[in-house]
Amino acid sequence: MQNAVGPHGRLFAERQPGTDATAFQTVNTSVQYYKSPYYLLHTEQLQPVPAPRFNPPRMDLAYIIGDEATEAIKAAQRIAFHAVGDTGVATEGGPDTQASLADMMVQDVQAGGADAPAFFFHLGDVVYNFGEGRYYYDQFYAPFRAYDRPIFAIPGNHDGIVFGDSPDTPFTPTLQAFLRHFCAESAGLPPDAGGLVRSVMTQPGVYFALDAPFVSIIGLYSNVLRDDGVISSQGGTYPIGDEQLDFLKNELARLKPLREEGDRAVILAVHHPPLSIDSEHGGTTGLSEDIDAACREAGFWPDAVLSGHAHLYQRFTHRQDGREIPYIVSGSGGHKATKPQEGVLSTIPLTIGEHTLEKEPVFDFGYLTVTTDAKTLTITFRSPNQDVVSDSVIVDLATNRIA
Repeated sequence: MQNAVGPHGRLFAERQPGTDATAFQTVNTSVQYYKSPYYLLHTEQLQPVPAPRFNPPRMDLAYIIGDEATEAIKAAQRIAFHAVGDTGVATEGGPDTQASLADMMVQDVQAGGADAPAFFFHLGDVVYNFGEGRYYYDQFYAPFRAYDRPIFAIPGNHDGIVFGDSPDTPFTPTLQAFLRHFCAESAGLPPDAGGLVRSVMTQPGVYFALDAPFVSIIGLYSNVLRDDGVISSQGGTYPIGDEQLDFLKNELARLKPLREEGDRAVILAVHHPPLSIDSEHGGTTGLSEDIDAACREAGFWPDAVLSGHAHLYQRFTHRQDGREIPYIVSGSGGHKATKPQEGVLSTIPLTIGEHTLEKEPVFDFGYLTVTTDAKTLTITFRSPNQDVVSDSVIVDLATNRIA
């Protein structure tokens, strides 16, 4: 996968990093929406979850990158990919951090050889402050113009919040721009890319499973609330269906025998973190309970849970049935860094129920690189502002323990 072309006419990148990626084409004024009558009226209201284009909403990496690139991954006997959330930078003069982070990810791809990351799995909040198509050029296509790999994504709350120009009527349906750029029916050039060369992604839906050599990722959409992530009705508490919860149970049951046969690692990705000690959001109890209930019903737990939303890096360990599962929060992709809660740093390691915060959170921008050969799973966090890896964790997939 040394060029920018995939099967079905897919294009992944355009030019070298660092060129014209730090200036906005469109001045972002959507922050004014925070004071609009519609937002103030509906700020605690969930939005509908778009149905997948087909069921089950599942896709294979080989369909996106082609057989030759897939066989190269198998020959290397391992796969690596990038992950981070909250890359959208909406402030004029602020995209330098996002561009430097994207350039560092590009360098990983260019210098990685056979072990280079095969794709980027975005953990949500691609665009700020609200998911309008006119901001995709500045906040997504320009920064990642040289990222010569496919980019998959789950939506964050900002991707799904809709603009209302009156007290009653949204300007656009929820997730309209996200669906256009990540859940298109066929690969083609996006209308919001301003002429930059990257095909739209053809995910089956805003929640879906991605199967690749040595790893499967289950991606969920946790809706639009500022604080609480929601993937189900939670027993009638919220006015949405339980389709995502059923999907999660079914995917865990499907992947359980493959994981037990040593075929792959299994990762769960959801924008809102089940647990967080950041000063702005915190974790989500209902979401955490939904995930735990689905895992218990399937008799199977993922090897790691990745989230964004909180704008710093945190690593928890969830201990369950003899397993040690990293719960990693990395909403550190470029949108303003958020400090941890007061007093937390003096109490680490900090145990909260079945979770333990293992190390001091990294109050900095950065991204994850996930690597697995189906025997071990390694997750590292790096920052453009530091010369060394800030944190790394290795899971022994045979023992289900952190090495």
